[in-house]
Amino acid sequence: MKKFNQLAMGLTFALGATGCGDKTATPRTAPKAQVVEGEGEHNHGKGPNGGVVFDLGKYHAEFTVNHDKKECTVLMISGDNENAKPMAVAAKELTLSTKETKTKEGKAVPPMTIVLKPVEEKDGKASKFVGTDPGLGNVADFAGTVAGEVNRKPASGEFKE
Repeated sequence: MKKFNQLAMGLTFALGATGCGDKTATPRTAPKAQVVEGEGEHNHGKGPNGGVVFDLGKYHAEFTVNHDKKECTVLMISGDNENAKPMAVAAKELTLSTKETKTKEGKAVPPMTIVLKPVEEKDGKASKFVGTDPGLGNVADFAGTVAGEVNRKPASGEFKE
């Protein structure tokens, strides 16, 4: 009870100390969210391979999983729907990190960190990045992040199947 009384006195003092002040002062407002060109929140459709499309920095990418091969792919694309075309970017590798998830049967699938390497690289650029992990053999809805340096700039994004 003593702590409650001290808290009440402190709040009363704080409110009284602020006083009425100048009513003509400009009220503070929260800063507006900054939207970097190409990075604003918007809805995506299915990707050209039926995967989930997400923003990877200022780029669009599609995440797909081949459970039989225990392999996942991130495809850099020129748009955000099934009509998007592959788009080559300069990147040595991307890192995909998944969150813990469960299969439909309730089996826990622990988090994974997978290094995705470029496939069919030409002139230091590729559109497809592939990685493997035994955990990808589980049929589950994966969610997580992809990060790396794309065209010499840091890029990251979140995906969710």
